[in-house]
Amino acid sequence: MSHNATSPYLIAGAGLGGLTAALALQRRGLRVRVLEQAQELREVGAGIQLSANANRVLYQLGLEDALMEVARPTAGKRIRLWSSGRTWPLFDLGAESVARYGYPYLTIYRADLHRILAQAVQANDPHAITLGAKVAQFTQDDTGVTAVLASGERIEGAALIGADGVHSRVRAALFGADAAAFSGTVAWRGVIPAEKLPPHLREPYACNWVGPGAHVIHYPLRQGKLVNFVGILERDDWQVESWTERGSVEECARDFAGWHEDVQTLIQALDEPYKWALMLREPLPAWSLRRVTLLGDACHPTLPMLASGAAMAIEDGYVLARALEAHPDDIPLAFKRYEAARVERASRVVRGSAENARRFHNPALEHAQGAADYVDREWNEARVRERYEWLFSYNADEAPV
Repeated sequence: MSHNATSPYLIAGAGLGGLTAALALQRRGLRVRVLEQAQELREVGAGIQLSANANRVLYQLGLEDALMEVARPTAGKRIRLWSSGRTWPLFDLGAESVARYGYPYLTIYRADLHRILAQAVQANDPHAITLGAKVAQFTQDDTGVTAVLASGERIEGAALIGADGVHSRVRAALFGADAAAFSGTVAWRGVIPAEKLPPHLREPYACNWVGPGAHVIHYPLRQGKLVNFVGILERDDWQVESWTERGSVEECARDFAGWHEDVQTLIQALDEPYKWALMLREPLPAWSLRRVTLLGDACHPTLPMLASGAAMAIEDGYVLARALEAHPDDIPLAFKRYEAARVERASRVVRGSAENARRFHNPALEHAQGAADYVDREWNEARVRERYEWLFSYNADEAPV
């Protein structure tokens, strides 16, 4: 393999993490080639939460104005009880997020963030993203990497970044197939046009409904025009891990039978609910091998209970670019430094998400008095700060690389 100094950095996958890495590398004057298996750039319709730590990265990449056109700051988070609807404040975000952490907390339509990132990458280089390009395998030597596409085409680069998601081919080639275990939980998700809902279900708060064996989350998207719905419950008869499996409103309503009328109102307003099985995976202890590394769900897929999967992929992409800028002549070292900076934090999110799953579904929530005691204990200010402060206060520019 002969690679010259201008060989691009290859990125497998044009998801949120891959595109953040691409943009961060471009901002440092490095050339990228993003290889995306889909024939068109699009994201599934779902909402995500972007805490201050993620928005810090996106603002550094020049995306503040574009974000603010489609997102709005979240005023705060609330806990509500499945049966009575009783409400507790979880924490204030809005102005407090900016005051404490320097950046807002946003809820955003995943497809909007994806489009903003892709447009920014393509504005820097119209040829940066190649569609219909599935990385099936790769070879590497001391001078570079050759990605082999499913079509047989070979593409040469200085390094390869596997940002190809939970079913990563790059990870499988590096470390073998992953051992995914069914978590025992199934998620329902969908997006609701806000005009179908009463005003109190459209407020700029993220609500976490908690109950025995299940929880529901909803929050506004697209400046309040849409409301995101996620309902997660313990169910062992469904194990398809796919974002595109459709379910029915009737089945979703059955899964939350007996829950407060507000939850039923949300479910009945869903255009088309999707359901997917949530799998558990141990975080990988190592992400890199010489000139190939991984980021995001390819190395630390996480349950959605800390609302930080996207944030971790975004941070990964940014810290990775910093490491490559810091060690331009030693890519294997840059990847080791990136991994050292990220592996503990990402693993902590994976574990914290699994803990939150147990917290949201605790049997103590079944009855009103036990529930009140449990919420006061598990979601008092000190406990909440302990669970979230380290997450939100992270500065991706200060991670040692």
